[in-house]
Amino acid sequence: MRIAPPITLDQRQRAQLTGWARARSLPQRQVERAQIILLAAVGKRDVEIAAALKISRQKAARCRRRFLQAGLAGLEKDAPRSGRPRRIDALAIVRITTQQTPPHATPWSTRRLAQVAGISEASVRRVWKAYGLQPHRLESFKLSRNPQFAEKLEDIVGLYLHPPQHALVFSADEKSRIQALERTQPGLPLKKGRGQSLTHDYKRHGTTTLFAALNILDGTVVSQCRSRHPHRDWMAFLGQIDRHTPAHKPIHVIADNYAAHKHPKVQAWLQRHPRFHLHYTPTSASWLNMVERLFRDLSQQRLRRGVFHSVKELIAAIQHYLGDHNRHPKPFVWTAKASDILEKVARARRTLDMVQSP
Repeated sequence: MRIAPPITLDQRQRAQLTGWARARSLPQRQVERAQIILLAAVGKRDVEIAAALKISRQKAARCRRRFLQAGLAGLEKDAPRSGRPRRIDALAIVRITTQQTPPHATPWSTRRLAQVAGISEASVRRVWKAYGLQPHRLESFKLSRNPQFAEKLEDIVGLYLHPPQHALVFSADEKSRIQALERTQPGLPLKKGRGQSLTHDYKRHGTTTLFAALNILDGTVVSQCRSRHPHRDWMAFLGQIDRHTPAHKPIHVIADNYAAHKHPKVQAWLQRHPRFHLHYTPTSASWLNMVERLFRDLSQQRLRRGVFHSVKELIAAIQHYLGDHNRHPKPFVWTAKASDILEKVARARRTLDMVQSP
């Protein structure tokens, strides 16, 4: 009968193996190998070790052999396995995905790239997942060319992060041309395995424009719906803010550089109301206006799936939504620093210059 070679442990090896065998954070295979060697060191045969640990005799013999050949190091790492060598060049897949476009198409798909690279579709998917690549997604952007971009950015972000004491700060804008849409057929309800659905065609019963000013301190909203949004309506909305706020407090209003906001009559109105201070966002930087977040929530939660038979019904729905918002206000918290935003914009400009350079 073949007898397994004996194993003798010194004090350091025994202490190390005992620690591995009791460890909870090590890989299970390393814990199991330590237990095998400890049992072998007390004279257990491979058959007895296999029965005690509920493993195969071959695994116990293989672990004993690896310890005799390489010591503790032989238990930590697996030996090289046989089989076909790896043929996938992950960096080449990333380079093709990010720097080339497929013939007669714009985005890469896993099937199209697999054909070009001569590998399987699953391999392409694994590389994309490992490197965080999502060629199917497309996002829009635009860098502001305003020469005073940095100054205006720091001014507005300063109002968000460090608002002046004893003053009110409002983020104001218009959401224009909100459509009162009536679907031609009733929508199908949500059910198991199928989402809610609406018909693609509709009847339009008119539009309205929502003027809204978000108080960045407490999250309440001053709002007004009007049929249009010229400078006269903007002045009327500023007057509404004036009437709904304490008369002794200065008011800082963040607005975009829409022409109606800078009309000469608006400037004259501001001179007659010195407690108002307007801060204009840079060109192509409406994302700086925090009220846009409120407009997004309004669209997603109330307007997108709504059915309205008239403009009056649409306005009532908007007012009801904003009224509920004011009963339970929750301010949006701005966290990005001006320096971080400027650094990100600088990186985008450098990347854009590299793409545009011949």
